[in-house]
Amino acid sequence: MASTAADSAETPSAPPIPPLNLGTRLAYGSGAMANGIKGAAFSAYLMLFFNQVIGVPASIVGTALACTLLVDAIVDPFLGRWADVTRSRWGRRHPFMYAAAFPTALFFYATWFPPDGMSHMQLGFWVFGMAAMTRACISAFEINASAMAPELTSVYAQRTKLFSLRYWFGYAGVYGFTAFSLIFIFVENEEYPRGQLNPESYVNFAALGAALIFLAILICSWGTHNRIPYLRQTDAPEGHIPVKQHLAEMFAAFKNRGFLSIFGFGVCKYTAIGLYSATNLYFGTYLFKLNTTELAILTIDSFVAATLAVPLAPLFSRWIGKRLSSMLFAIVGVSIGIMPLLLSYFDLFFVPGDALLVPTLFLIGAVYGAMVAISLINTSSMLADVVDDSAVETGRHTSGTFFSASSFMQQCSNALGIFVAGQVLYLAQFPEQADPETIPETAVDGLIISYIPFSLGLWTIGALFLIFYPITRERHERNVEMLRAREAEARDTELRDASIGAPAR
Repeated sequence: MASTAADSAETPSAPPIPPLNLGTRLAYGSGAMANGIKGAAFSAYLMLFFNQVIGVPASIVGTALACTLLVDAIVDPFLGRWADVTRSRWGRRHPFMYAAAFPTALFFYATWFPPDGMSHMQLGFWVFGMAAMTRACISAFEINASAMAPELTSVYAQRTKLFSLRYWFGYAGVYGFTAFSLIFIFVENEEYPRGQLNPESYVNFAALGAALIFLAILICSWGTHNRIPYLRQTDAPEGHIPVKQHLAEMFAAFKNRGFLSIFGFGVCKYTAIGLYSATNLYFGTYLFKLNTTELAILTIDSFVAATLAVPLAPLFSRWIGKRLSSMLFAIVGVSIGIMPLLLSYFDLFFVPGDALLVPTLFLIGAVYGAMVAISLINTSSMLADVVDDSAVETGRHTSGTFFSASSFMQQCSNALGIFVAGQVLYLAQFPEQADPETIPETAVDGLIISYIPFSLGLWTIGALFLIFYPITRERHERNVEMLRAREAEARDTELRDASIGAPAR
């Protein structure tokens, strides 16, 4: 990638900045696997494990995870602001990224092994505590890794390409981990013909997830370590900063209109994604009656989706703009995604065991997933553009603060999404520890008819928030030029002042 931070930082008075090489770009993208693995495990399997394997009511698990949003609402902005004002020989991003590796893996692993003898309510508190600690630790990594993107390049289209790569690795984490687990960990036997309901399988599942999260964080941190000298350093003055000033600067950044529109969309879309992730395994197990091999095959469609989205997201951002492509692909994509459920409700879709069932679900999943991925990539790139827009308004580069909000939005997929899933299961009167072969058809139909309005409504309402997003390509390029001029003027002033204050010869 020839265009990098040098596009905004290189002047006659500044040393040249080397372009990002392929290894650095791959290392940067690979870090998304950590959050992808955590998201896959918490969104898709945590509810199933505690509800169907252990027997905790879905409403308790969903409420416990929803309550972790209270922790996220405080911790994520704090972590983002802390990183923005940090000074160290490793810059303001990498100390947090390195520090997150071990505790994230540890708390993730512990989540799946509550002490024996706990009541349902005590298990709810266990889920809340372990999930909150896992998410706080991974936020320290994810916020700072994401916040590096606008510091790695200021070019409008290059940012979309960088986030495309990051999302591909994120999908690889989610669906690669899921497919491997379904094939090699959730093994079927006579006692458990559905391997995902076997409690013993979750020992290896948790261990593998923790190990991969640890490695992904370290690879990303070490692989981007060479960029530390070229990343933007803190704008904050040295010395103690009053708490009042911290809060004032954070709120000033969050008032940005572009940020508010993305935040509204993000909360809705990630809640919808969390709802989908938490219920998709229910539909696969109880509606379509798929075995673990078939479920594993259907995770591969997401690799296809991500691979399609990587080149298409930058293409559509150039053709119709980031905002319109984000809105269009979100609504059309989810409409396609719910069709198998809607048709099944009216007995118009393939029945379990039909030879065309899995191929059709695969095709629909690939198309639906690609559209959603294009929307996600472009909105992330839009958030990077908001960082520059806010810097023009406030004079401060607070990418950590903004991407802490992005981290909070993504955590909604694990918290609000699973909370909504719990309520959907409750409304459907879906039984705990149900047998896929004997479950009443009314329970499955109730789940379908409860799920569809929630899913479609969240995506539609979220997309409407983007109507208020004001940053076009032209405005972004104007912002970059203004920031370049300010930085050049600041360097000239620094050199002039240094010359005046230098010892006489």
